[in-house]
Amino acid sequence: MYALIYDEFDLLKREKKVISLHRSRETAEKALEKRQRKLGKKVWECNTRIVWLHKPANPGDSITPDFFDTWAPGEEIPRGDRVPDGD
Repeated sequence: MYALIYDEFDLLKREKKVISLHRSRETAEKALEKRQRKLGKKVWECNTRIVWLHKPANPGDSITPDFFDTWAPGEEIPRGDRVPDGD
């Protein structure tokens, strides 16, 4: 199950709020685009990201990093996301 989570990218705040749940990455991407339009912000300004959940959760739940990964098991990772940013 995919989820949109609220993530301020603050390492001291491990808990992330589940915004919505989705059966596929495609529907999660559409929900993220809709959220961007609603907030009138760019994706990096929304503090929202798509994750794969390892454990059941509900919208509004707070989850920690052991609940999720960026990619689902076996999911093809886009080439640009395989190499960490750096100089």
